[in-house]
This record gives sequence, C-alpha cells and structure tokens, in this order.
Amino acid sequence: MPKINGNEIRPGNVIEHNDGLWVAVKVSHVKPGKGGAFAQVEMKNLRNGSKLNERFRSDDKVERARLEQRDQQFLYETDGMLVFMDMESFEQIELPADVLGERRPFLQDGMTVTIEYFGDEALNVTLPQKVTCTVVETEPVVKGQTAANSFKPAVLDNGVRVMVPPFVGQDEAIIVNTETMEYAERA
Repeated sequence: MPKINGNEIRPGNVIEHNDGLWVAVKVSHVKPGKGGAFAQVEMKNLRNGSKLNERFRSDDKVERARLEQRDQQFLYETDGMLVFMDMESFEQIELPADVLGERRPFLQDGMTVTIEYFGDEALNVTLPQKVTCTVVETEPVVKGQTAANSFKPAVLDNGVRVMVPPFVGQDEAIIVNTETMEYAERA
C-alpha cells in the first residue's frame, strides 16, 4: 500500500492507523505560531464506527488503503442481516442491517448498491444518491399558497419523514436524496 505524508490526508481517504481501517471525515490544517504545522484529522473506524481525533505532522507517514468497489444487488433481509448478490459471480454475502444506519429504509428490493471491500472483507454500503418514494401522508394542497421557502411535513411509504414543497400531494412519487435525506424533485 502507498505511504503518504500526514499533511496529504484528505476527507474521504481510507488509511491504516493503530491496526485499524479509518476514513478521514474532517481534516483541518493548523499552523500554530510556535512549532511546526500539522493536520488535525477526525477519523471514523470502518469496522466498528468509533471516532478518533488525531494529529499528523508533515513528516509522519501513514498507509493509504485502497478499497475495491463492487456493484451488488439487494435480495432480502433475514434476522437483522441484509443479503446482497454479486452481479457477475452471483455469490451472496450477508451484512448486518445497521451498516446503513439511518438510510436503511431507503434500501428497496432489487436495488443495486455499491459495496466497498478491503480484500475479502465488506466494509461499507453506498446507496444510489437518488431514490424514488411515494408520499403516503401529507397535508392537502392549498390553492394560492406561495412555493417560496415554505415546506410541509410528509410521511413516505418507507416510514421516513421528509419536508416537501406545498404542491406535492398524497400518493405522489417523489425523488429523495439518500445522502441528505431531503426532497430532491418530483418523479
């Protein structure tokens, strides 16, 4: 694996540190008045989700890990485990349902997701950025109401609550951004 200097760490980089795989969440470069500059890195462990703040000086060397990304299809959920199938080899793997966190309700049957592997170990699941959902419950459309910055609450078919513009009615299909968990557009 390539070694990089401590000041070359960028958000999203996966590094090996303290016998674990960590993803850099936030990186801020600090140049104190006295002493050398350093990078203050907030990291999240890919295996157990714990967080760590670490300082790296420019002469510190860290191992940068390369993750392989594979597209896989979601099949079903059983006993708190999600079952995915590789699109090329048709191999199936199981991952705990909490790997998706609060984005779990957006996972739909047959959806193609990207799973990141380190060797043979599956570490992370990335959903498509936009998912189509149906509004199950919302306030009725009010004629003459301006659409400028006024949003109303809505409940989707997967149970998630989002804020939608006033023109969106019940039983309407909308597209939701899975990263921000917000309304994106009409379907």
